[in-house]
Amino acid sequence: MDERKPQNGYFHDIYHSVRSILVGMRITLKYCFSRPVTVQYPEQKLDFAPRYRGVHEFEAAKCIACDLCAKACPVDCIYIDYTGRGKNVKLSRFAIDYSKCLFCALCTEPCPTSCIHMGKVHDLSAYSREEMVVEFLELDKQGRHTPTPIWMERPDAPEWAKLERQRIADGVLATTEADIIPAAPTKRK
Repeated sequence: MDERKPQNGYFHDIYHSVRSILVGMRITLKYCFSRPVTVQYPEQKLDFAPRYRGVHEFEAAKCIACDLCAKACPVDCIYIDYTGRGKNVKLSRFAIDYSKCLFCALCTEPCPTSCIHMGKVHDLSAYSREEMVVEFLELDKQGRHTPTPIWMERPDAPEWAKLERQRIADGVLATTEADIIPAAPTKRK
């Protein structure tokens, strides 16, 4: 008995191959002539979701050094040093290591004074691992609540970046929608 493939199987395979190629080409051509969705960052500002979690903003004057944010952090990236107890407490260090941070916002929830919340700055680039540790008390001495990205310091930065840099320099806090328990936005005095 001769068991050959039926003759129509050959043409059937050719038909399905050509049909598959045409379907793929239709999809390719559809996207080939559509408008690109790429944002030319940093010339164009990125639009973030209202609950976007960026680099933290910290108000040192409100901090009572309760250490609850550091205890809530799942990766132990918050470093707090202080002297004294109760009303005599003096904060000597508040730092966050952004090479470890998950941006989970779990540190904002237990804070009784709402001195820490998630900000809107998203770009924190550095040249070394040591620069990824942000010392917030040093920033507070400069009147800032959050670090300014390196590229925002350039004189040829886009207009939106200059406005954001000015907001940071003025000590104005970003909105707090990204926090689990939102704090009221305030301006530094």
